[in-house]
Amino acid sequence: MIAIIKYNAGNIASVQNALTRLGYQSIITDDKHEILKAEKVIFPGVGEASSAMKYLREKELDKVILSIKKPFLGICLGLQLMCDFSEEGNTNCLGIFHTNVKKFPRNEKVPHIGWNTIENIRNPLFEGIFPKSDVYFVHSYFAEINAQTIATCNYIQPFSAAMQQNNFFATQFHPEKSADVGAQILKNFLAL
Repeated sequence: MIAIIKYNAGNIASVQNALTRLGYQSIITDDKHEILKAEKVIFPGVGEASSAMKYLREKELDKVILSIKKPFLGICLGLQLMCDFSEEGNTNCLGIFHTNVKKFPRNEKVPHIGWNTIENIRNPLFEGIFPKSDVYFVHSYFAEINAQTIATCNYIQPFSAAMQQNNFFATQFHPEKSADVGAQILKNFLAL
């Protein structure tokens, strides 16, 4: 079973729908025991960092996430919350990825919404994905490029499109909204 972590964020049902289309069963839950016994865990979300972290701490899901040893995939806000710190609400996050999340400059077209190209892909998560494939983004904040970056994108400036640390993977883009490329990335994660 795949657990999709329920917390103070949106866009969770679309991830479950994408998994169903691929033939996988999943549950949306904030129950610690269900999350810990899952074979894979997905941490999606669209929302605001400080309120999302507050919910995770209240439910002690922050500790649960850090204890997970099985394949774990953060998506969009999920990726940002896996970093050390977010400028959104001046939020201390989970610290899985050792980089900060910053806001795109105000004088530019923000949020970054729509299809954009990922580059420098290097990881089993991208098996079968052509270099310079397009995926779908919706975000106003970005994670800086760091040693854990496994794909980049350029919007206003280069940023981490995906990262990995041990069993923890994350994408800033939405694989569940990224057509065939996104479906392949989800399949690759589910095959880990």
